[in-house]
Amino acid sequence: MDLATGAGGGEERRAERSQDGQPRAAGYAEKAAAKGGGFFEVYKPGQGYYTRLGSGVFFGVLILWGAQFAFEQMAMFQNDQKPWTLYLRYGVPVGILVVFGLLLYWILCVNRRAVDFFIATEGEMKKVSWSSRREVIGSTKVVIGTVIILGTALFLVDLAFLEFFRWIHVLKV
Repeated sequence: MDLATGAGGGEERRAERSQDGQPRAAGYAEKAAAKGGGFFEVYKPGQGYYTRLGSGVFFGVLILWGAQFAFEQMAMFQNDQKPWTLYLRYGVPVGILVVFGLLLYWILCVNRRAVDFFIATEGEMKKVSWSSRREVIGSTKVVIGTVIILGTALFLVDLAFLEFFRWIHVLKV
């Protein structure tokens, strides 16, 4: 009987048996192999590359900043009389780097839902109709011109109200 395809001419599927003849439950390694690999296997490695890369760089910088901040904050606990405080000052930032680095790796490379989201995001970004340089420059000129005209108009209206309130003796300038 071919267990992979289920073909076997009507024969029943038999569960694998251990040495004592009892049915054997699938172990962790077998489940992981059937599921798609271990922790360091990248899920869909060729897809969503730029989205993963950008997210990794951004969150990697945040993690480095957090570790550097922790290193500076741990200086207040350092005591020359107690040498273990030196281990604390360096150990906490290294722990932050390791824990959050592994978490970031898991999110960007292993977690199937997150990776599928990054792949879909990159696919949608490819569908976007990006403006040309000429269109962006033209739109920027329109926005700047509109802001200048509206600012000037508001300034003139403000001056008119100032003179009006001065004329009716509400404001004394």
